[in-house]
Amino acid sequence: MNIDLSGKTALVTGSTAGIGFAIAKGLAAAGAIVVLNGRDESRTQEAVAKLKREVGDADVRGVAGDVGTAAGCDAIVSALPAVDILVNNAGIFGPQDFFETPDAEWERFFRVNVLSGVRLSRAYLPGMRDKGWGRVLFLSSESGLNIPADMIHYGVTKTADLALSRGLAKRMAGTGVTVNAILPGPTLSEGVAEMLADAVASGKSLEEAGVDFVKAHRPSSIIQRAATVEEVANLCVYIASPQASATTGAALRVDGGVVNTIA
Repeated sequence: MNIDLSGKTALVTGSTAGIGFAIAKGLAAAGAIVVLNGRDESRTQEAVAKLKREVGDADVRGVAGDVGTAAGCDAIVSALPAVDILVNNAGIFGPQDFFETPDAEWERFFRVNVLSGVRLSRAYLPGMRDKGWGRVLFLSSESGLNIPADMIHYGVTKTADLALSRGLAKRMAGTGVTVNAILPGPTLSEGVAEMLADAVASGKSLEEAGVDFVKAHRPSSIIQRAATVEEVANLCVYIASPQASATTGAALRVDGGVVNTIA
C-alpha cells in the first residue's frame, strides 16, 4: 500500500515529542505538509528542526499554543485557518487516587484531553466539510474502555474522547470527512519513560522496564510489552489516508490486546 498525502495539510497537537511527534513524522514521510504544535515556541521550533533532519524533504512548520485554553486554540486557528487532517493528540496523564484528586485537577485534565479536541474540531470541520474531504483523529486510550483505578480522572476524559469522536463522525455523515478515535495501550513515549525512570535507574533498559510494567499493571496484554510510538503512528497515518475512506466513527485499538474483548 502506497500512502500518498501530498498536498494535504496536517496539524498534530502536542507533537513536540512522544506519540505526537511520531505521528507527525509518519505523516511527513507520506508527503503531508505537517504543522507541529507545542505550548512553548522554542520547543516547538526545536521539534520542527528535528523533524526536518529526520525527514529530509519534509514540509514542516510549527505553531505554538496551549490547546488546554480557549486562547491557545484561537491562536492556533488564527495562524492556521484550515487543515485537511487534524490529529487531536495533546493529552496529559498521571496516577492519582480518586479521593485525592481535587476539582481543579479534574478540570485541568478535561480542558487538555477533551475541550482541546472540541474547540479545534469545531474550528476545522466546517472547512473539511466544504471541501468534501477531511480526517479527524482523537488519541484516546485503552484506559477509556478499561478505566484504571489509579487514574480514574484520566480514564474518564479518554472515554469522553470516544463519545466525542463517534458523535462528530455522525455529524459529518455523507460529507467525505471521517472522524475516528485511536486507542493506544502502554507506549514507550517520553512520558512513560519518566514514569519508569526509577526502574531504568536500577539498571534495566526502558524496554525491559516496559515489559515489567505491562505484566504488573496490564496483565491482559497479548503482546506482553509496551508498544513503540512508531507502532501507534503507523495506524494513525493509515487512518489519515485516502485508503481509509470507509472507516469512520470507529474506536481503533493499538493496545497490544490489553482490552479483553473481541469487538
